[in-house]
Amino acid sequence: MKKLVPLFALLLAALALAACGGGSDTSSSEETAASGGTAQEETSEGEKEAEGGTAGSASALDIEADPSGNLAFTTTEASAKAGKVTVDFTNSSAVPHDVAIEDEGGETLGQTEVIAEGSDSTEVELEPGTYTFYCTVPGHRQAGMEGTLTVK
Repeated sequence: MKKLVPLFALLLAALALAACGGGSDTSSSEETAASGGTAQEETSEGEKEAEGGTAGSASALDIEADPSGNLAFTTTEASAKAGKVTVDFTNSSAVPHDVAIEDEGGETLGQTEVIAEGSDSTEVELEPGTYTFYCTVPGHRQAGMEGTLTVK
């Protein structure tokens, strides 16, 4: 029985590594218009804008980890309006992930908590430009878990 415990641990480690392997680089371009009486409209991949917004109005950015557990987000490109942006992150897999927003100078402007099978959000103030969103869990960004955020 004592010999089975290390074997079982090795098997679990092998399964975890296999789950981390080769993800696909997919990008969804589905756009959904809100219907009847809602305050927000889905305007592009990963972005929600408040209808009738004024200068300085907040927008929401939806980023999701690959639900199958691959080291990937469901999209590698997102956009948002300049100003206060709420980053809503969803991770439905058991593999822990987070999302951080980094400016062109490499400074992290905000990040969510590392979560598994849940969701979290953070707010960041963004000016027009190009940013990077990525997972801060060691090895995940290096495995390709990052994308480009364009702010207009």
